[in-house]
Amino acid sequence: MGKLYGLVVFDFDGTLADTFPWFCSVINGVARRYRFRHIDPAETEALRGLSARALIRELGVPAWKLPFITRHMHGLAARDIEAISLFPGIRDMLRDLDEAGIVLAIVSSNSEANIRHVLRPCAARFRHYACGASMFGKAKRLTAVMRKAGARGSVIYIGDELRDHDAAKAAGCDFGAVSWGYTRSDALAAGRPDVLFEHPGHVAEAICSTELRGSHPAASILYSGPS
Repeated sequence: MGKLYGLVVFDFDGTLADTFPWFCSVINGVARRYRFRHIDPAETEALRGLSARALIRELGVPAWKLPFITRHMHGLAARDIEAISLFPGIRDMLRDLDEAGIVLAIVSSNSEANIRHVLRPCAARFRHYACGASMFGKAKRLTAVMRKAGARGSVIYIGDELRDHDAAKAAGCDFGAVSWGYTRSDALAAGRPDVLFEHPGHVAEAICSTELRGSHPAASILYSGPS
């Protein structure tokens, strides 16, 4: 059995844009500025298996510093924006979804200006943006987008972190995890997302259904997730 979707919402960093190498290049400078523990490259893979809350505890980052760190990293991303690009296959995936009549949106903690700059022409394929969310504030933004979009049928939020999963469940929608982002795919799979995408082409393949394009222009079908 498939499932009809009226709205597909994407995270940005690690889902659409390959920002992890950039993140690794700046994080220890941010650690010096805000006085939390540096990351040894040898521990990167282990840290990629943690939730955002667990990572923050591991690095010793006080909660009150998070808004300042987030704002600073938005500035660094704007400074280095030309070094950030979309993952291979993302443009084709977005084109296929858009041309199939799927309503697309973005909910991200990154800034809208940074996101639009990296998306370039693809930015026009998204009808709704909810950007600049706090690290754990995506659920509220996601709920607002769902309400604003007046989504027909079900909604799926596609992201690369466990906090994206948490946001989707808090907002009452499904979660599609991508295996190519910040969090390791085995950690995402352990959280039992509704579907785990192995490559961008799989997203369009799973969500776009030729049979539905004519009679349901704003709906899609998603194959069953992991059992």
